[in-house]
Amino acid sequence: MSKEDMVKEAVEEAKAKAAADAESDEQSKAAGEVSEETSEAGEAAPEEDETVEEQEDAAETEAENADPADEKDSRSEKKKLFGKKNKKDKKDEKIDELTDRLTRQMAEFDNFRKRTEKEKSQMYEIGAKDIIEKILPVVDNFERGLASMPEDEKATPFAEGMEKIYKQFMTTLEGIGVKPIEAVGQEFNPDFHNAVMHVEDEELGENIITEEFQKGYMYRDSVVRHSMVKVAN
Repeated sequence: MSKEDMVKEAVEEAKAKAAADAESDEQSKAAGEVSEETSEAGEAAPEEDETVEEQEDAAETEAENADPADEKDSRSEKKKLFGKKNKKDKKDEKIDELTDRLTRQMAEFDNFRKRTEKEKSQMYEIGAKDIIEKILPVVDNFERGLASMPEDEKATPFAEGMEKIYKQFMTTLEGIGVKPIEAVGQEFNPDFHNAVMHVEDEELGENIITEEFQKGYMYRDSVVRHSMVKVAN
């Protein structure tokens, strides 16, 4: 080999070595950049995790310091938005309205029925008292006729017949609630007695009835006619 060929070969080897060294340097540099990026990403991840933890702590602190009224309002708003509606349906409102109206009408009808029955009872009592008052003079005449009859005639069939009719009449009146008012020997009571004469009698007590001129009668618990009496002072 000539000297000139040896020089060319050496130059070629030097160029190949330089190219290999340059390629090796570039690969090392690229690997270093990738390592740095990975390292930076690893460092950045903890910072991000730390930021999330700080946000959670801040949220908890804000929740603890929150006003209960605001929290209540917030719950109320959520209930309004998401809760069930308390408003009644129109059909239910109509049912309640009709039920209330029916209850009121039934109560009014019951009051009307009671009032009508009371009025009918009062009217019946007034009518009965009016009829009884017209019959009482007939009873008085029966009593006067029997009292004025001589003793020797009381045993006659006629007198006995009149006596039986009078007793039947009084039994009928008693059956419908008519009864005489007690007078002689009783204390004077203006609710039942009508004093038409007074007498001075030391043997009798004060306001004691000594004589009855006309018998009084009651129908159930009301006076049809007051007794006409004489009272001792």
